[in-house]
Amino acid sequence: MWIDAHCHLQLGDRGPAPEEAVARAVDAGVERMVCIGTDLATSAEAVRLAGAFPEVWATVGLHPHDASKLADEWDGLVDLAGADRVVGIGEAGFDLYYRHSEPDAQDGAFRVQLRLARERGLPLVIHSRDAWPETFGVLESEGVPERTVFHCFTGGPAEAERALTLGCWLSYSGIVSFKTADDLRAAAAVTPSDRLLVETDAPFLAPVPHRGKANEPAFLPAVGAALAGARNEPVEAVAETTRRNALAFFWPS
Repeated sequence: MWIDAHCHLQLGDRGPAPEEAVARAVDAGVERMVCIGTDLATSAEAVRLAGAFPEVWATVGLHPHDASKLADEWDGLVDLAGADRVVGIGEAGFDLYYRHSEPDAQDGAFRVQLRLARERGLPLVIHSRDAWPETFGVLESEGVPERTVFHCFTGGPAEAERALTLGCWLSYSGIVSFKTADDLRAAAAVTPSDRLLVETDAPFLAPVPHRGKANEPAFLPAVGAALAGARNEPVEAVAETTRRNALAFFWPS
């Protein structure tokens, strides 16, 4: 059985409708899915879907693309953070590849979400693209919440080591199956087994052999197989390890 640590079921205009995606995921052996919020509207929809499907849980947060919405949406996000079946804050962080929000706005939104995660005792889900110095700078200055994950980790062994030294977890997406992702596979190979998660980031980044399709949680076993190959481990072992880790990360006893 698998747990998808990061997906966007509410983006049904880019992939299958949520009810279809959940049903196919369950048939594929995916027992739980964490539906990630990226602004107030998608966070509210993630919470709604978590209430509608027993296999779905939610996070609430403000993606770096939407960091400029902080003043208008923050109070609503704080309220949503207390909803039933919310298991994390984010995704939050930096995206300096697209820069849909200014870097200063991304920095401010990241910091307040990090603090909210710490105050509520919830995991923090990080998005970091073309922004390693900025992301690590905030974590080192603010302190890292006890449960913090780099979603869709895209670094190599050096970035993995720095994140792990800070106490973070690393979640691997379908990128680990891409032909050009040798550095990422090298990072996956050295990630300690107790800090390893797996995700689809659906509807984005469909893994081989599903490239060109809208991604969905049912494709998680293909991501897991690529991750197992990078680590030279049996697929069953990676499924068991990442399932156990996801339970500890999002649903600690």
